[in-house]
Amino acid sequence: MNTLLTSPRRLVLALVAAGALGATGAGLITAHEARAQMPQPVAAAVAGNAPSAGVSLPDFSSITARYGPAVVNISVSGMRKPGGDDGDNSPTARQRGPQGMDPNDPAFQFFRRFGIPFPGMPGMGGGQGQRAVPMRGEGSGFIIDPNGIVLTNAHVVKGATDVTVKLTDRREFRAKVLGADPKTDIAVLKIDAHNLPTVKLGDSHNLKVGDWVLAIGSPFGFENSVTAGVVSAKGRSLPDDSYVPFIQTDAAVNPGNSGGPLFNAAGEVVGINSQIYSRSGGFQGLSFAIPIEVATRVEQQIVATGHVEHARLGVAVQEVNQTFADSFKLPRPEGALVANVDAEGPAAKAGLKVGDVILKINGQSIVSSGDLPAFVGQQMPGQKVQMEVWRQGRAETLAATLGNANDKATKVASDQSVGKGQLGLTLRPLQPDEAQAAGVPKGQGLLIEDVRGPAAMAGVQSGDVLLAINGTPVKDVAQVRAAMAHAGKSMALLIERDGDKIFVPVNLG
Repeated sequence: MNTLLTSPRRLVLALVAAGALGATGAGLITAHEARAQMPQPVAAAVAGNAPSAGVSLPDFSSITARYGPAVVNISVSGMRKPGGDDGDNSPTARQRGPQGMDPNDPAFQFFRRFGIPFPGMPGMGGGQGQRAVPMRGEGSGFIIDPNGIVLTNAHVVKGATDVTVKLTDRREFRAKVLGADPKTDIAVLKIDAHNLPTVKLGDSHNLKVGDWVLAIGSPFGFENSVTAGVVSAKGRSLPDDSYVPFIQTDAAVNPGNSGGPLFNAAGEVVGINSQIYSRSGGFQGLSFAIPIEVATRVEQQIVATGHVEHARLGVAVQEVNQTFADSFKLPRPEGALVANVDAEGPAAKAGLKVGDVILKINGQSIVSSGDLPAFVGQQMPGQKVQMEVWRQGRAETLAATLGNANDKATKVASDQSVGKGQLGLTLRPLQPDEAQAAGVPKGQGLLIEDVRGPAAMAGVQSGDVLLAINGTPVKDVAQVRAAMAHAGKSMALLIERDGDKIFVPVNLG
């Protein structure tokens, strides 16, 4: 054989197929007999790959038998305007039909398969901007209190006027939505029942990449379906979900699984299955769960007060790539680069400036830009934090008192720019009316009249306003020339465009 297979069973089968082994009885051979007939190096390889006595797989069947009854199916109904444009960006919402019908609705596949017009389509008595039409959908949830407290996703119950919870013993209860938090996608339901089965809550911080996990839910309405996989990554930041450090897994999750529990190998709930990354609308190996600590914090606030509060710092931040690290003389491409600071926000009061790179907050390292809003969003307004900030080539410490996210949310700036080559900008001072229109203080910033070379490759456009280079504000062309004279192999340009500010990395070659 040319290939050494690591699985003993696969190796035996391959050798038998190749005629390298004898046979006993009716053409069968035991693994022990096979190893006895193998060449010594091959036998040693097989023996070395045998599972050790101390290693065992999780008992998924026991976890399912014990905690499956605490996982519920959630059916919702309500009214939605045709088109389903209600701001719901959940994966399920992105698959809805033109009238907003949920794909989990049994009628959805019926209408689509047979080409029957959807209610609310043009010519069916309603269209965009017309009367609302009925909406139905399904999701999952799990019981955390024997007196009827159920956790699920906020997008599962969004816009619903009737919510029904169905247990595994087929009992059904009409549920009351105690509260929902769109920022974390967590909702808390209450049903009128007692002595209910409950799940055991765990700690997602103890999860390691590669650990086994188990998901239970109702994909496409198939109640209490069980799937398993491993933790693919932790602390993932997703667009528009910057308050949540998601757990990424490869456990199969589909529409209808939303709101269901994610168990660890000990049978403890460590997350709530919330989203999938998919180009087809179905599972493609990328599932994302909300850490259980985020969910329980939201649940406690909702039960106690009926609403949820999150803290805010008052900045827009973006990722630090290698070009930015070189430009700001950072030892590593880590941290959250401050692209904008709210003038009256907590960050401004703490002395944080555009061009600062936040490296730590309360001792916690900020590796990815998404780590910052995920941390801040889980704190309470009024809490004091210490920040380690990289400014002008050295570290400084700043203290801030967090504000309330209900006023204005901490944002992650979007940056998809890549550039190579020389700079290549044609600049001139801003006219007073141009500065006023751009919201730039008088005497600051330069208008980019023409762009070419690496700046163009990096995404800089004519009409942009250049505000700073490598964190240093620029007021005239002479300052830009001076910055170029001392530039290394890259520069970070702070650009204002259509009222937004963002750093653009430019490689100078």
